[in-house]
Amino acid sequence: MAIRNVVQIGDEVLRKKSKPVKEFDEKLWELLDDMRETMIKNDGCGLAAVQVGVLRQAIVLDVNHMKLEIINPQIIDSFGEQIEKEGCLSLKGQWGWVKRPQEVTVKAQDRYGNEFVITGVDLLARALCHEIDHLSGILYSDIEIKDYKEKKKK
Repeated sequence: MAIRNVVQIGDEVLRKKSKPVKEFDEKLWELLDDMRETMIKNDGCGLAAVQVGVLRQAIVLDVNHMKLEIINPQIIDSFGEQIEKEGCLSLKGQWGWVKRPQEVTVKAQDRYGNEFVITGVDLLARALCHEIDHLSGILYSDIEIKDYKEKKKK
C-alpha cells in the first residue's frame, strides 16, 4: 500500500469522466487499498479514483464507522433534500453549502465484481453523491449554493 498524491482543483483530470471498471484484479485491489490509505492520511471520509489521477469508477468511503468500496456506482433512487456544508480533499481548506438528497440508493459492485445495493441517509447519502459526482468531473463547488448562510439569515 502507498499514499498517493491527491489531485487539486485546477488539474484538468478532475474534470474528466471516469471509465467503468472492467477488470476486478490485483491492480484494482492495490488502487483501492492505496485510496483508503490516502484518504485516511488526509483526514477524509471519501475519495474517488480520479482524485488520485486514475480515471476509473472507483470510490472508497469511511462514514459512520462503515468502510465501503464502491465500484461502477449508479444512483437508482433518491428522496428528500438536505443542505449542508461540504469540503473536498481536492479543494483543500474550502467549504461550501450544497443541496443533496436526504436519502440515496446506489447500485454498485465490490472489489470482486459482486453487485450490491446500498441506501444511505444523511451523511452517507451526501458522501455517496459527492464521490459519484467526482466520477463525472463534477466538484461540489460547481453546485454549491453561493451566499447560502446570508440567505438563510433573511
